[in-house]
Amino acid sequence: MLTTIAVILLVLWVLGIVSSYTISGFIHILLVIAIILFLIRIIRGQNPI
Repeated sequence: MLTTIAVILLVLWVLGIVSSYTISGFIHILLVIAIILFLIRIIRGQNPI
């Protein structure tokens, strides 16, 4: 579940960079959330990838 959310957030972030369309840093917030989810998965001992 967390992996799916992290992947979706990363894809949205990349699309935001490619299209140069950001709404007051919204895409960067998505990146931070994706990184946090990735770290939570590592801390729990699950395979992060």
